[in-house]
Amino acid sequence: MTLETIKVRREGRIGVLTLNRPQVLNALNRTLMREVTETMDSFVKDDGVLAIVVNGEGRAFSAGFDMKESAQRQTTTIDQWRAVLGADFDFIIQFWDCPKPTIAAVHGYCLAGAFELALSCDITVAAEGTRFGEPEPRFGSGIIAMLLPWVAGPKATKELLLTGTDQVDARRALEIGIVNHVVPAGQELDKALAIANDVAASAPLSVQLTKRAINRTYEMMGMRQALLAALDTDVLIEAQGGPERAEFNRLRREKGLKAALEWRDSRFKR
Repeated sequence: MTLETIKVRREGRIGVLTLNRPQVLNALNRTLMREVTETMDSFVKDDGVLAIVVNGEGRAFSAGFDMKESAQRQTTTIDQWRAVLGADFDFIIQFWDCPKPTIAAVHGYCLAGAFELALSCDITVAAEGTRFGEPEPRFGSGIIAMLLPWVAGPKATKELLLTGTDQVDARRALEIGIVNHVVPAGQELDKALAIANDVAASAPLSVQLTKRAINRTYEMMGMRQALLAALDTDVLIEAQGGPERAEFNRLRREKGLKAALEWRDSRFKR
């Protein structure tokens, strides 16, 4: 099939999926979401693919969901927000639910929805200099897939999400369990592929059933219900808006996204 927003290739028994909208820091739009999901489905059905690696083209892994596309959509009602955010949630959680191991190789920026995508993967490798975070609370938005407390624990999660920081560096991410490895810039994909090849060398049935057993442990602790409850909260946050969101949207509409982001960040400068 013809792909507009991603690149796909096979390296032996590894399926490699590359986000390919480098001109907008691989922002996640509807076309990209559809192409990624179709590719993931094809990898799952291909018995020759034993592990999946996802990375990003250009200067970043991804800056998150495409805010320009979101603004053009003009979503207002709770039902509209539930449909939009439900689709976003399904896109993110497919990496967790995938029966085959998923490995993220991240660099540059790994923010917002892309940060959640990396959390959803089974293993994450980060390049030195990568910046992580979820800045949504800074402009009156919410978290789509609240995976962070299940990965990093409540203390780190509250600090990251209640401040809305997007300046968590790779070393800090390693300390709190967000990533598995930090490597020199430019080596993240090689490291991810090396791990993927080790996974592929193991017995496929054992690997897949072991992943399922690990995931079931979290399901039994109530993770899925907690994620869906958090998604409901995000629907309410997005539908209700607020003064910060109104000002952010006004600046984005009248002066552009750069001006809106500058306004957002100016309130947190010391």
